[in-house]
Amino acid sequence: MKNSLLLHVLILILTTSIHSQSNKINGVSFVSPPKVIGSTEIAQPNQLVHANYLSLMPYGFIPEGSTNLKYNTEWQWWGEKTEGAITMIELAKKEGYKIMLKPHVWIKHGTFTGHHTYSNSKEWEAFEVSYSKYILDFTRLAEKHQVELFCIGTEWGKFVEERPLYWKRLIKEVRKVYSGKLTYAANWDEYSKVPFWKELDYIGVDAYFPLAQEKTPTAAQVKYALLEPLHQLRIISTSNNKPILFTEFGYRSIDFTTKKPWESGREGVVNLQGQINAYEAFFECFWQQEFIAGGFIWKWFANHSNAGGESNNGFTPQNKPVERVIKNWYSLK
Repeated sequence: MKNSLLLHVLILILTTSIHSQSNKINGVSFVSPPKVIGSTEIAQPNQLVHANYLSLMPYGFIPEGSTNLKYNTEWQWWGEKTEGAITMIELAKKEGYKIMLKPHVWIKHGTFTGHHTYSNSKEWEAFEVSYSKYILDFTRLAEKHQVELFCIGTEWGKFVEERPLYWKRLIKEVRKVYSGKLTYAANWDEYSKVPFWKELDYIGVDAYFPLAQEKTPTAAQVKYALLEPLHQLRIISTSNNKPILFTEFGYRSIDFTTKKPWESGREGVVNLQGQINAYEAFFECFWQQEFIAGGFIWKWFANHSNAGGESNNGFTPQNKPVERVIKNWYSLK
């Protein structure tokens, strides 16, 4: 009984509302569409869940073992290329959104970027030249089109660990051409080891923390499991004097959704309630904290009428009951 009461008090202390919601980045990660889209598709995240920020994600590709990053190629989807990025930025601006431009890299066969490495300095240096060109090209685009926030990389665990001086040089080069805010999207198990947070404006975290192990965890169970990440994020925010930005967050509508939230396969039994409970707990735990700047839901598709749905077990909240939870939190002022 005493432990239960202590836990209740701790939760109240750590999740008490202390900050106006009006300044939160209430974002969605807008999946790069294969074909040209218009204002109707761009407007829907705001209309349906009151999103005020879009994360737009042009793509680069690396053949496995190669040091040459390819991007803006003829065979890529429209939204992954410069042409699509510019059009979507312009459409989003007209709809009143702010933008995070967040270039992503796909490694052949879906190899996790966090494991990408090379065996010697010569290979690393060749890759760094290629990666810098990719990032700086999109940084210039972001500056030209007045993008508010730029992400210099996503989940590059080994790259950050083995080549920290490169990243600090890259940040300096980016600052020379870009006047907006900067972040880096660290994986949930990587963010505490990133050595350059003080050079950025936000500590970016892809928040796929392993949490409650139950088939359908309650909101209370998820919230309890989030107390440790909340504590650790508060420490790193304070030590670096930077706010936390969830560069990605979300849960699949699936059994055991909070057990290994990073898993993105197609298998698994649909569980809409588990997704609702996980989102409710996440918002209750984080969205009322002053040191949390906000974040971007993973993920939102342009073709809304055919996205998600109650038979879908993927990440997207589209056409699922959890849309209402997101709208309620994103509507708070």
